[in-house]
Amino acid sequence: MEVVYHPLVQRDVEEVLAYYQKVSERLADEFHDELRSVINEAAENPLKFPPVDQNFRRANLKRFPYHVLYDVSPDRLRVMLVRHHKRHPRYGLLRK
Repeated sequence: MEVVYHPLVQRDVEEVLAYYQKVSERLADEFHDELRSVINEAAENPLKFPPVDQNFRRANLKRFPYHVLYDVSPDRLRVMLVRHHKRHPRYGLLRK
């Protein structure tokens, strides 16, 4: 399945990486690795993760307090948002 990204996802990820790089380069790398792993897992089985508002699905990272919101069509998974768990639940849902 093809994985595509909303244009603002890069900014989401860069903000998180900048934060973790201040703590530890290794921690930033581990976050990035886990993020890629969760996205790959969603691409392999898009219906594995539970649905949330506006037909998005939510995939939680295990070690980090972040999750990925994505939507699914028959041939692609579109990552819409990478968001901290404490962010308002409506944050980013207006992305098209």
